[in-house]
Amino acid sequence: MARVRILVTNDDGITSPGIHAVAAALGALGEVWIVAPDRERTAVGHAVTLHKPLRITKMAPRVFMVNGTPVDCVNLALVKVLPGRPSLIVSGINRGVNLGDDVMYSGTVSGALEGTILGIPSIAVSQEGDETFRFDVGAQYAARVAAEVLRHGLPPETILNVNIPNVPVRSIKGVKVTCLSRRRFNNPIVEKVDPRGRKYYWIAGTRQSWSRENDADHEALERRMVSVTPIHLDTTHHEVLEQFKAWEQPLSRPSARAKTVKPHARRRAQA
Repeated sequence: MARVRILVTNDDGITSPGIHAVAAALGALGEVWIVAPDRERTAVGHAVTLHKPLRITKMAPRVFMVNGTPVDCVNLALVKVLPGRPSLIVSGINRGVNLGDDVMYSGTVSGALEGTILGIPSIAVSQEGDETFRFDVGAQYAARVAAEVLRHGLPPETILNVNIPNVPVRSIKGVKVTCLSRRRFNNPIVEKVDPRGRKYYWIAGTRQSWSRENDADHEALERRMVSVTPIHLDTTHHEVLEQFKAWEQPLSRPSARAKTVKPHARRRAQA
């Protein structure tokens, strides 16, 4: 029987302790390969590097860094680094949660999404924290989720977004399957003045409130539970497709009032 091969990536960079903690925990499940950015790439979303060459540097056996994004790392790993297709991709452990709308910006989540696009079961793992992070706890739960995915697989076009509270293992109350929440920010753009009197801006702000209280991911963390959110690649709003069918006819047929500009008239207008 072929040995299980697991690819690990992140958006915090190759030196982040989170990626090495999860890689060590996943070693009990199979052969782990790390291919990660050479520096922090937080909030790059699903960016792909098209404007410069990408380089792969071997750091240790089965450990490589790339001067690109998490999505670059996944693609290069599959095509140029790994000796064969992995059974699983794990992106993380991220320093800080990726809840609700965060998944739209997160490089951590995008690493897993790219794996799913390429047909490989993938999970994104993030750890709650501020100055300190309990990556040992996060790694334990990431390995548990990974074992379940390897055992049962995932539905087509589905990733798991896992968020772990920053408490000791004995304080975690369990695992909760959740939906994505919505967040509201107070003063999302912070304006300041530099020493030369010029204005500059930070996209920051403080979280003011959450919405979607029923089985929402942030609610699970508040209860000291691990949040596991299935995310689907198809973002089509299927429930309203019929509602928009009425638009097809008027958009497909030009208005009777529309006038056709004759070629010679167009030339005069451009003269």
